[in-house]
Amino acid sequence: MRGAMRAAPFALRLGRAAGQAARRAARGIIDLALPPNCMACRAAVSEPGCLCAQCWGRLNLIERPYCDRLGIPLPYDCEPGSGGPRLSSAALDAPPAYHRARAAAQFGEVARDLVHALKYADRLDVATPMARMMVRAGADLLGDAQALVPVPLHNLRLWRRRFNQSAALALAVRRASGVRVETSWLLRARATPPQVGLDRAARAANVAGAFEVPDMARGELAGRRVVLVDDVLTTGATLDACAKALSRAGAGRVDVLVFARVVDGQPSPIS
Repeated sequence: MRGAMRAAPFALRLGRAAGQAARRAARGIIDLALPPNCMACRAAVSEPGCLCAQCWGRLNLIERPYCDRLGIPLPYDCEPGSGGPRLSSAALDAPPAYHRARAAAQFGEVARDLVHALKYADRLDVATPMARMMVRAGADLLGDAQALVPVPLHNLRLWRRRFNQSAALALAVRRASGVRVETSWLLRARATPPQVGLDRAARAANVAGAFEVPDMARGELAGRRVVLVDDVLTTGATLDACAKALSRAGAGRVDVLVFARVVDGQPSPIS
């Protein structure tokens, strides 16, 4: 009896080792047939779901010091003696409707290529690696978050695009963080023209009142700490409109987590 009990864990370990060996062999066969490529430039890399050295070097990750409200990089560490938040002049001049925003990277060539691969080329394989970077950047938001809410598409645009890239990122963030996703808490009530070419004021006017919380979701949303998820933050007009709708419906706090954000002086992305 004791011998059988000792043999069981050994057999279990042997089975696990065999399974891992089989998976490595399968991975090797796949890599021989379809060598892994850089997510951005498609150059050969050693592992799937990563960037080549050149693209990684050109991906401008956002690190501290940054504005605690907007998440934009600061030129130097301006930690106040009072222990309060680091705030940029932009956050003081025009506070957003959301509480805090975090982004994994500045919107540059590599970030643009990743966003466009997901958004326009149906490259859902890049969502998970992008989400891992988002989880790292938004750790302080996700620590006590109760729900992830992706920025919704209007039904017509969703039909044309076939999937919502913000929802794909939110689902990948959920897998990495454990925070649940709620896609029914926020809807786009009306279709809006693309934001391309619009200035800050026109963007805000374009999406004003475009989002709403369904009546059936208000009870569950009330008092919840919510993180809005999107691919890119440009002027913040869309995310502001979403945050206002969630706050009016009773959300306890609304934060924002995106993969990339435009910093002053950078070109705006194509929506």
